[in-house]
Amino acid sequence: MNMMTYKTFTHPGQPQMQVEVILASRAVNAAGDDQGPPLYTIRMRYPRIIHGEIMTHRVFSRNARSSRAVPVKTMLLECTTMPFIPWHWGKNQKGMQASEKCNELVKASHPDAYESEIFLTREQAWLEARDFAVSTAEAFMNAGYHKQIPNRLLEPFSWIDTLITSCDWNNFLWLRDHADAEPHLQDLARLVKQAIVDAEVQILEPGEWHTPYIIPADRDTVENEYNDGRTPSHVMLCKLSSARCARISYKPFDGDASYERELERYDMLVSSDRVHASPLEHQATPDVFSEEYGNWDEADLHGNLSGWIQFRKTIPNENHVT
Repeated sequence: MNMMTYKTFTHPGQPQMQVEVILASRAVNAAGDDQGPPLYTIRMRYPRIIHGEIMTHRVFSRNARSSRAVPVKTMLLECTTMPFIPWHWGKNQKGMQASEKCNELVKASHPDAYESEIFLTREQAWLEARDFAVSTAEAFMNAGYHKQIPNRLLEPFSWIDTLITSCDWNNFLWLRDHADAEPHLQDLARLVKQAIVDAEVQILEPGEWHTPYIIPADRDTVENEYNDGRTPSHVMLCKLSSARCARISYKPFDGDASYERELERYDMLVSSDRVHASPLEHQATPDVFSEEYGNWDEADLHGNLSGWIQFRKTIPNENHVT
């Protein structure tokens, strides 16, 4: 399979901060009229330290790189070759915002500084902390500890890839593209706004599916080679899309995979007694709005995607209710 390429928006001087619209879709009815808000699936790469604030947006369907999935050696390499170093340094004051910049020197904490005071620039001090975290994480790794523990030490110095699907981006942009927001998150929100404005939006009618990471060649292959006469093509494509979205947990999908392996990955998500259904939230088809009754035909299948039937909601046991 060929590599997939998308227009990437990066922060000036910070190429690791990235935003890509993977797929954008607009729902229309049979008359060609808009039916509900457009749907955007966006890959973002940003400092791990702001991930918690991204998670507060409940309307997002999301999957993200997991410290439990990435090998420690991979995290160590990234932290030593392309660590996150803050580019916004605020002066301490009351409240959550820093209105002034700070460029004070920081007293070194390494052993050589115990007897004589050594002061470092803010960047040097940050990297000193990184070096200590790296050496400690490596020691845990060498001692045989599972990656879910030592990788936590490296998170403040790491970047994270996240895949987010939503038809409601307005509140995120309103809150985060603002002077009161965390400054690195402000930068990310501005890139998201750029990417959304620039995105090419496909038009879908009910029965046509929003399937991130699926290209025309996939549709041809599924129709001609994976048509078993029982599974509808759109279901097979949704399965492939779900598996590819799930790969963000350790590395964004780049087009390198066999259909067999992707379907095996999908089966792993849904075949156990505890379904891991979040990667199935990125696929959706337009619902039909009834002008006569003033409601959606399948509102109970929308999940968090208003006006869209979410693939997750069509899967048995997608949510455990006690």
